[in-house]
Amino acid sequence: MEITHKGNTLRIIRGIYNFNSVKEDTALTIGSFDGVHLGHQMVLNDLKAAALKRGLKSAVMIFEPQPQEYFSGEKAPARLMRLRDKLKTFCDSGIDIVVCLRFDDSLRNLTADAFISIIINGLYAKHLIIGDDFRFGCDRSGDFKMLQSSGKLNNFTVQQMRTFDVDDKRVSSTSIRKALIESKFDLAAKLLGKPFEVVGKVTYGAQVGRKLGFPTANINLKRYRVPITGVFAVTLRIDKKVYNGAANVGIRPTVGDLLRPILEVHLLNFSGNIYGKLVSVEFKHKVRDEKKFINIESLVDNIKNDINWVRKWFIEQSDV
Repeated sequence: MEITHKGNTLRIIRGIYNFNSVKEDTALTIGSFDGVHLGHQMVLNDLKAAALKRGLKSAVMIFEPQPQEYFSGEKAPARLMRLRDKLKTFCDSGIDIVVCLRFDDSLRNLTADAFISIIINGLYAKHLIIGDDFRFGCDRSGDFKMLQSSGKLNNFTVQQMRTFDVDDKRVSSTSIRKALIESKFDLAAKLLGKPFEVVGKVTYGAQVGRKLGFPTANINLKRYRVPITGVFAVTLRIDKKVYNGAANVGIRPTVGDLLRPILEVHLLNFSGNIYGKLVSVEFKHKVRDEKKFINIESLVDNIKNDINWVRKWFIEQSDV
């Protein structure tokens, strides 16, 4: 499978049994790359430089589900980015190959030696960029030193992954989630290298907002859990146009009809049909936490207040 974007082509390999499609020596890095933040981007640049210097293809190995999701299930941290958006970012970054392995019992039970064999014999790795705290194998016996020793025997080199600091603090997916939870969207954007946004298609919902007098664009998150909940001032981008809006991320506790969060955006000063359109929603400011109201009338009153507050906030921002 391949995707092409902005003149770049990314080859995507799903599963160990499709490794025979590689057939080219690679410079490889391994990780979750959740959010593809500034630290990840530095690693990708190092990877491309190493590949170019050695005449190799640049390759990234990721996992689905992510290891934390496999071990912790619903208790795992919410993702910063969907797989689809992550692959697009890799493509935009000029990476040649992404190897996506299913993290399941079979992969979990691989020995460290078997995992190294995958790297050498399956992915033709000649250069590996990895964190010095990377552990692998069913008993976690594999580490940076083991890879270095194996490299000397199997003719591949190992490079330590660099960290990226902002304001003397290491950039990480965890630090970005913390910034989002605290509604520090400027800080999150600074660490990500771009604003935090959710991308998805507008779908038909239960028409709850329309019935209450506030039609919304529903972005179905499916299995994706956004790392924030509540009511927000947002911008929604569609077909290169940007609209202001008030958004709710949550389970609609007053109505009580959802088990998983949904993203709903009420656009200000907009009328039109955007069902089926791919949109991106950028979070600007948090209005309040999601809460359960005593009745529908109270809910409607609060939605009116939220929309008026968001409208006023955007006006104030335009005057700054």
